[in-house]
Amino acid sequence: MDHAAPSHPPVALCLGGMDPSGGAGLLRDAATVAAFGVLPMAVATAETLQNGIACARILAPAMDPVARIEALGPHLAGRWGVKLGLCALEEAPLRRLAATLRALAPAVRIWDPILAPSAGVGLHDGGELRRLADILLAGGGWVVSPNRGEAAACAGLPPEAIQGADPVALAAPFLEAGAEAVWLKGGHAAGDTVQDLWITAAGVEALAPSPRLAGQRRGTGCTLASAWLALRLRGQAPLPAAELAAAWLRSRWGAAHAPGGVGRPQFLADAWAVPA
Repeated sequence: MDHAAPSHPPVALCLGGMDPSGGAGLLRDAATVAAFGVLPMAVATAETLQNGIACARILAPAMDPVARIEALGPHLAGRWGVKLGLCALEEAPLRRLAATLRALAPAVRIWDPILAPSAGVGLHDGGELRRLADILLAGGGWVVSPNRGEAAACAGLPPEAIQGADPVALAAPFLEAGAEAVWLKGGHAAGDTVQDLWITAAGVEALAPSPRLAGQRRGTGCTLASAWLALRLRGQAPLPAAELAAAWLRSRWGAAHAPGGVGRPQFLADAWAVPA
């Protein structure tokens, strides 16, 4: 793939939580897509009181996200895509958001369905994730990228059932709601090997397995979904983009850093490079 910066780079509209620490959420999304030569734009769908140790509070944004997206409308031309992460909107504004995105028709769409930040307070339960799925995915065209815990919650399964659950059953609620594909991430499965699955109505395709890397990192879900969006906007097909995004994240695993020496390590934006 040609990684030379285009004269008119594609635009990634990042929707999600504002994590002031930059370890996850909109700041992480923006840094990730920019590393691939994609122009980030960002609108908050949640505000957090959060640092690298834990999240203490999550609220809906003070300013209407739909109005902000509409203001960006003139810039959303040519090839552009959207990524949705943490979303604290009530039903009425969520329906407006979904309708606005359907009308704007981004070429690429990915939803990272977050139950809760990695530590601290949560936001959704499985029923609320299903409500989000039913509203957001109804127009089609979305890829959903849950971890096994998020998928199990959406499927109504208890936490103890996560490891032995049928991947097709985990993906089913998202596919039934209208998702084009479910990228079921393998990091929460047991064992020394991590393997993601790409699940559509046509069946299951396994991504290349990889050894489990030591330690934990903040913002891996945000980073993977944003990297996939950027790679798709740069011309990769859906499944190869997932393979490349996962390989790229693994290549940056050792460069993580905990600001101030506290909390979980997060990825360093200034150390990133587009994969060859």
